[in-house]
Amino acid sequence: MHCSLREEAANRLNRPLPLLEVRGVGKHFEGVKALAHVSFDLRDGEILGLIGPNGAGKTTLINLVTGFLRPDEGEIYFSGARIDGRPPEVLARLGLARTFQHLQIFPELTVFENVLLGLTRRVRRRFWHDLLGLRKAREEEESFREEARRILEDFGLSELSDTPAGVLPYGDQRRVVLARALVSRPRLLLLDEPAAGLSPAEGRELLALLRRMHQEGLSILLVDHDVELVLGICQRVVVLASGEVIACGPPEDVRHDPRVIEAYLGDRDAA
Repeated sequence: MHCSLREEAANRLNRPLPLLEVRGVGKHFEGVKALAHVSFDLRDGEILGLIGPNGAGKTTLINLVTGFLRPDEGEIYFSGARIDGRPPEVLARLGLARTFQHLQIFPELTVFENVLLGLTRRVRRRFWHDLLGLRKAREEEESFREEARRILEDFGLSELSDTPAGVLPYGDQRRVVLARALVSRPRLLLLDEPAAGLSPAEGRELLALLRRMHQEGLSILLVDHDVELVLGICQRVVVLASGEVIACGPPEDVRHDPRVIEAYLGDRDAA
């Protein structure tokens, strides 16, 4: 199934090109197909969901988009520029940020220090600026710190600012990771299983955070096993099964699609 807004269609409809477009992407591991002919787009300012049963290829796809893997076929575009095969640090500078299934946290650093690490993409000072301690460099550093403090406040983490991140409850560590991703001011945030391990109450808090981030203009690609979470917040949803796109559209259409029901239940009669 093709789930992508092509340039020609965009031109005909006088619509802007997608922020992210995946065109016919495939990936194999030692002859085993992980993804085949995957195509979809994400529009600027959109929350797009990506769901599918275990082994569908969701994380492989995220790794391709963020440069951790190179596709065997197909193309990936971000803001009109081809990005497949480019390294993660280059894509981060272009405005792609991601979180991982497993927490990427520095337990011995404080919450504030963990969030500051998200600013590395934006630091442009030269060595001699730091060496000489120029006023502009000092002002820039203080503005970064002030922004990190503001984001900590937005995420309800201000009182934990000086706490080692490793001693925090799991839900708070998840918030630290999101805050660190957001402080880099990405154009597109890719969230890989952000609700994994969260309690129902923490899941509701995450949902509220994502809505607020979206209202502030952030585009989001949300990958999660919690189907109701994805269907409850996303404007469109892409469904993968066995490495292929089997459905794409508004949440209610996807919810009642027989192919999606069968992919999750494994039985057409049950569907």
